[in-house]
Amino acid sequence: MSVHAYVLIQTEVGRAASVARSVSEVPGVVTAEDVTGPYDVIVRTEAENMDELGRMVVGRIQIIEGITRTVTCPVVNL
Repeated sequence: MSVHAYVLIQTEVGRAASVARSVSEVPGVVTAEDVTGPYDVIVRTEAENMDELGRMVVGRIQIIEGITRTVTCPVVNL
């Protein structure tokens, strides 16, 4: 069973498009879209488990230049 999550990203001013392009190249990222509102990019991810998801967010997504903040929202099946 895989873990799905949305990663909400805030970026530096004017960097949303370049961040979305860069993050879309990260393995495990399903989609990355520019949005308006309190977040600049919303990413849908898929990982084998929570540990892999954490490594993806901290080790591959958060290090992308232009990102100032992320919020990770794992999908739950109720």
